Amino acid sequence: MHPGEDTANEILNCKIAEYAYAVLKDRPHFHISLVMDVSPNCDCHAENDAPIVPDVGMFASFDPVALDVACADAVNRQPVLNGSFLAEQPQTTHDHFTDTHPVTDWRVGIDHAVKIGLGNRDYELIPIK
Repeated sequence: MHPGEDTANEILNCKIAEYAYAVLKDRPHFHISLVMDVSPNCDCHAENDAPIVPDVGMFASFDPVALDVACADAVNRQPVLNGSFLAEQPQTTHDHFTDTHPVTDWRVGIDHAVKIGLGNRDYELIPIK
């Protein structure tokens, strides 16, 4: 997505956090993320490409913000897969998401989610084998 104005992606990320908060507020919730086949675009894109990093695994948490941060941190620790879209991009930020799409900043949504009380960015990773 390419914004029509400089703040369009930031506004979108904040709205996603607000909508998630509206759904979860005052309700019990538990979250699971499968960090597999991390592609350069949303799965809804017909032109999507091969994964940019190896599969990482499954994550779970009662805190959706901590879960997102843990998943993003895990992806950013992975090597870039040869032949992927990301391998063809300049690796300037040490953040695979930003290097894949420099016009977006996923951290804006995290910051806003914390600000509105959706969750916390701190997490303790407990590996289970």
